[in-house]
Amino acid sequence: MKQLLPILLLLLLASSCKSKKSYSSKSRQTHTIDVKTTAKPTKEAEKIVKYAQTFDGTRYKYGGTTKRGMDCSGLIYTSYKEHDISLPRSTSGLKSAGTWIDIKEVNVGDLVFFATGKNSRKVNHVGIVTNVRPGNVEFIHASTSRGVMTSSLAEKYWYFAFVQARRVL
Repeated sequence: MKQLLPILLLLLLASSCKSKKSYSSKSRQTHTIDVKTTAKPTKEAEKIVKYAQTFDGTRYKYGGTTKRGMDCSGLIYTSYKEHDISLPRSTSGLKSAGTWIDIKEVNVGDLVFFATGKNSRKVNHVGIVTNVRPGNVEFIHASTSRGVMTSSLAEKYWYFAFVQARRVL
């Protein structure tokens, strides 16, 4: 039984943050996001995003939460924890934190969730919204192929992988 628990924990963590592809080229933006948000982001949300952006370029490391390596849920966990906001450490825990919001209502600091597995709509990747403008939502996340980076929901890959958005602030 003692040997089974670590294996189950490892399997749970392995199911998080499986972003296999990472498209960041602006030329691949093929979709328009109908965003209706007019509210200015809170100072707290802006600080959280600014802190998350300090990890830009950090390599992907499964289970990582530092500049030496980070996974997608680790980026969220670390960024919010720095501002005394306690969130679950795993993507599966984060997908039910806060309140569900329509993509049209997202704002800076909200979480966006994706299903990147083949033929699956199971949430396994998460990012933080960094910028909202008409027709586009940008988010920072940790990609398995390129590490911590900013991408856009207007990119075909992320547009079709998008599952839900949640507000935790």
